[in-house]
Amino acid sequence: MSKSTPPKIGPGGGGGGGGSGGGRGGGSSFSDRLQEAVSLDDERINKPDFRELDLGSPVSPLHTRPSGLAAGTATTTTSSSSSSSESAPGRVASILSTRRDTSSHSGELSGSSESSPNAAHTRNTSKPATAHDHVHRSTESTQCGGGSVNSPPAPAAVLPAGNICPSGRIYKTGMHTNPNAPRRDVLRTGTGHYGHGSIMRGPGAAAGGNAGLQTSGFQPGNVDFGLKRGMASRDPEEVKMIANEMHKRGNFVDALKLYDRTISLSPGNASYRCNRAAALSGLGRLGEAVRECEEALKLDPGYSRAHQRLGSLFIRLGMVDVARKHLCFPGQQPDAVELQKLQDVERHLKKCTDARKACDWKRALRECDAAVAAGADSSPQLCAFRAEALLKLHRLEDAELSLSASPRSDSCTISISHTKFFGMLSEAYVLYVRAQIEMSLGRFDNAVSNAEKAGLIDPRNIEVAQLINNVKLVTRARNRGNDLFKSDRFTEACSAYGEGLRLDPSNSILYCNRAACWVKIGQWERSIEDCNQALRIQPSYTKALLRRAVSNTKLERWSDAVGDYEALRKALPDDNEVAKSLFHAQVALRKSRGEEVHNMKFGGEVEEVSGLQHFKAAISSPGVSIAFFKANANQECADISPYVDKLCRRYPLVSFIKVDIEESPAVADVESVRIVPTFKIFKSGSQLKEMICPTHQVLECTVRHYNSS
Repeated sequence: MSKSTPPKIGPGGGGGGGGSGGGRGGGSSFSDRLQEAVSLDDERINKPDFRELDLGSPVSPLHTRPSGLAAGTATTTTSSSSSSSESAPGRVASILSTRRDTSSHSGELSGSSESSPNAAHTRNTSKPATAHDHVHRSTESTQCGGGSVNSPPAPAAVLPAGNICPSGRIYKTGMHTNPNAPRRDVLRTGTGHYGHGSIMRGPGAAAGGNAGLQTSGFQPGNVDFGLKRGMASRDPEEVKMIANEMHKRGNFVDALKLYDRTISLSPGNASYRCNRAAALSGLGRLGEAVRECEEALKLDPGYSRAHQRLGSLFIRLGMVDVARKHLCFPGQQPDAVELQKLQDVERHLKKCTDARKACDWKRALRECDAAVAAGADSSPQLCAFRAEALLKLHRLEDAELSLSASPRSDSCTISISHTKFFGMLSEAYVLYVRAQIEMSLGRFDNAVSNAEKAGLIDPRNIEVAQLINNVKLVTRARNRGNDLFKSDRFTEACSAYGEGLRLDPSNSILYCNRAACWVKIGQWERSIEDCNQALRIQPSYTKALLRRAVSNTKLERWSDAVGDYEALRKALPDDNEVAKSLFHAQVALRKSRGEEVHNMKFGGEVEEVSGLQHFKAAISSPGVSIAFFKANANQECADISPYVDKLCRRYPLVSFIKVDIEESPAVADVESVRIVPTFKIFKSGSQLKEMICPTHQVLECTVRHYNSS
């Protein structure tokens, strides 16, 4: 090619020899043009792999100079020495897409954004050329010879010159290459100044490289292939790139495996530790994530990304003092969003402290929930504080549930365990609350164990010391009262339980135990009082409910006794003794009201009727009768029939009768029953209600209503 016709790179894909010479001229820097190339790449990636253009000639013509341009600024195209063979722009597009995706997802996961000096081979002062850089350098508008630096871009229709193809066709460059071609561009580790990701030619290039490991081979969505390839690679940067893609897609389990692989390949790299912390955080394993960030800071004390990540983790854990040290680490600009979150959590935690000191437990509960909503969503101490507030509000079941839902702190690091919460070491506070809940639930030995563990963690805390002493004294009083009760020394047992209640006035177990002693010595009123106290603290306490029902029965307070037994019946639907006690209380209540009670017996069965006279006699008996009209061949009747038998045993004050409309058509005609199953409710022969094909729930609600009427 003559000097008068300056060569210029067209849209072809070869990596020519002079690609890096004149590419730095002009008004824009290389990084600017590189960014432009990346931003334009999105339109190319989604195009077909290649396009055949029939030009009618086996040789593609040179693009002529436009007539309207001056000779000094005209542009022509040139061919690269490597463009005659198949290029790899399609694979490069995949590489660029992968790099762009990883860099845009929480920048710390990509090698270009890590600031740790431990990864020196990826973060030099002058950034080494990557596959991205190497390819686009060859496609820049490079000027050689006498070409103008500010030449206008070639028209979109320009085609590479000199591409000889069979049958007058050419393959438009910039598209995917033939996968069966014997010669391929392979992404390798590279040597010298090319760094990681340089494109090398041929299967034998770059001895010592990772032959066959092509970054473009990882297709988004092909997770299994990416994981296998990452685990097989010995290049930690390549493994990190695949792990970043996994992390971006929310596949934290596989990302963690790959980050483990990067650490095994390069244990001294702080950024790999920080990335592993990101995967652990995504899996909810915050304690381990904290430990990984701390390991990263041991390798690189000034690693800003690890400090920022630690600050965010400590906010979630409710450790605002430690979070502030990392977010506001000297020499780095704190993240504005995280700093605002820290301030919000800190403000609500201060209000929690004030509410706890004032014993304003409703306010404490509100501020605790606000702190969680502000960002401290994984704090075991806040869960424990919420449980303590619920316990003081006599919501024992909710308190136990809140504590059981608390994040586990087994994996917490030294920095977490030495943080104080309400003036108490954080781990000790969780055990402190757990001991109180265990004691309220009557698990006194567990309460002593948890209190002693809290004392070992924080032996100088006054609240913990008081709790240990209190729990031991209450447990001793409970054990002494139980021994006296077993020896039939009920009065002394009452005194022993009372001693425990003076130490722990909110213990429902001790109230219920003392109520049992009052029952034994005939003090029914005192028994009811203690049962009321126990039920105020623990509303679903069945033993207290049963002892109050017994005491009401002894005092012939039949309405109250029926109410207690009905509540017990709901809690213990299959308890025959409760059902029997309820039946007798209901009969006594009816008699006390002056109602006639005839032939009422507990444990009745569903009565089968076979004729009209038999049916009229059954529904005319005193009380409520429920007639179940059925047909043997009907599946719905077969399904609900066992349930009717169960209701008969559960509600003994209601009489149940079954009528088969096929065997007793006269009854069906008189009652105008055409659809089964049909239920009719009668009282003293008069119909009160009719239900056609009711659900189990509707049927039981109706039976329960008439059983108590």
